[in-house]
Amino acid sequence: MTKHEPLTEAQIIAGTVGERRRHDGSVTLVEYDPAWPVQYRHEDVRIRGALGERVKLLEHVGSTSVPGLAAKPVIDMLLVVASSADEPAYVPALEAVGYVLRIREPAWHEHRLLKGPDAPAKLHVFSEGCAEIERMLLFRDRVRSVPDERLLYERTKRELAQRVWAYVQNYADAKSEVVEGIIARARVERR
Repeated sequence: MTKHEPLTEAQIIAGTVGERRRHDGSVTLVEYDPAWPVQYRHEDVRIRGALGERVKLLEHVGSTSVPGLAAKPVIDMLLVVASSADEPAYVPALEAVGYVLRIREPAWHEHRLLKGPDAPAKLHVFSEGCAEIERMLLFRDRVRSVPDERLLYERTKRELAQRVWAYVQNYADAKSEVVEGIIARARVERR
């Protein structure tokens, strides 16, 4: 999921842990791969094994979690811990199994992002009670269950993926209007 306002280059660089490389290209989307849920389950076992009861919630999110949806071939996961700001409580255990902390965004829900050790995987970490958790799950579930929403999102992704982006985050931010509309419709339907 993206932020409500597109990030500036300075914000992207400021949130990066380690070196940040520009993308300066289009985004590669591939057709849905039934191996993606299997890859997620492998990471789920690894993460739960490393963190045990510190895992409050762990979910496969993002486009690879939606059957039939074209996606960047990266497994996005949502991890909820007691406090994402308390990095010593979970980051060393994840690093011990190969994850690497790459993004730290204290001003945006204390979001942390770690990259996985094997197949391309990104672990988004939030604290219990964070509003972004509900948003990510509402979006995923709506795109999974409403074919028209999935088609709208995929069409948007395909159009945007052809453009040249300085950072992949810019591509993600460009989808915000469509994403917000899908989340809004999910909330209306849930009521």
